[in-house]
Amino acid sequence: MKKNGISLFLSLVLAGTVQAETVFVTLEKDNALAVVDPIEGKLIKTVPVGQRPRGIAISPDNKFLYIATSDDNAIKIFDAETLKELGKLPSGDDPETFALNPAGDRLYVSNEDDSMVTAIDIAKKKAIKQIKVGVEPEGITVSPDNRWLVSASETTNMVHWIDTKTNAIVENTLVDPRPRAVSFTADSQQAWVTSEMAGTLMILDAKTKQIIKTIKFEVSGVTADKIQPVGVVIDKDRARGYVALGPANRVAVINAQTFEVEKVLLVGQRVWNLAFSPDQKRLYTTNGVSNDISIIDLENQTVTKSIGVGNYPWGVAVKP
Repeated sequence: MKKNGISLFLSLVLAGTVQAETVFVTLEKDNALAVVDPIEGKLIKTVPVGQRPRGIAISPDNKFLYIATSDDNAIKIFDAETLKELGKLPSGDDPETFALNPAGDRLYVSNEDDSMVTAIDIAKKKAIKQIKVGVEPEGITVSPDNRWLVSASETTNMVHWIDTKTNAIVENTLVDPRPRAVSFTADSQQAWVTSEMAGTLMILDAKTKQIIKTIKFEVSGVTADKIQPVGVVIDKDRARGYVALGPANRVAVINAQTFEVEKVLLVGQRVWNLAFSPDQKRLYTTNGVSNDISIIDLENQTVTKSIGVGNYPWGVAVKP
């Protein structure tokens, strides 16, 4: 009886901890934000946020959500608990993707139409620098050590290494056609860049700024033109990386030490972006055409659930 009581207590404690987790998904065609309870496996509510929301991020202290509402030409700030709109940041025209620095006091926006990256002081709600980059910048990230801001230009086929202290480009790296997303390893030693047109993932060394490995994706039963890598994330232990393969409807699982593709997981249609749960035991994917998100159990490397969220889910962020 005592054992059962302890087990029940632990179950309740664990359940309470896990249930606090919330997944936020931008719905590009609903002009809304979907709020999901991933443990219960259900959509809690949708909240209007503005015109054509895409990029989304949560502040390091989990208090604020930043959402790029592209057709409003704004990055909007929301209270992460109440979802009340608190203000806007001067993002430039048609913002789609952006990156927060580790301290959460700077935000960097890709301005595709202007071939610029805009650096914003969040506290002052002021643009402090516009950085000229290649044509159609989209993928953007800041290294965990805050040394580098990396911007990927889709048409120039180039990754730009920008010094966060000077906001100046230090070096450019040619990559495969149409680089879509870029993500750093937790130790800031590598940047992983996806190429939508080549169907590849490139691993770049942060010291040399050179490509050290290119992975060409192949999926049995899927034609090469359907394999279009977009979102990419790497776990904090640099054990595995995960790449969304777009209309291939798969997520590739990559050994982050050997760079071998371990497996591909079938998710929803037109998988765009990815986000870990705070404990990195789950991975959430936004599936644009099937209008749902998939939940991947990372311990078992299996897809456990799909949850309908609304029309054209694009970005995803998770709050503990």
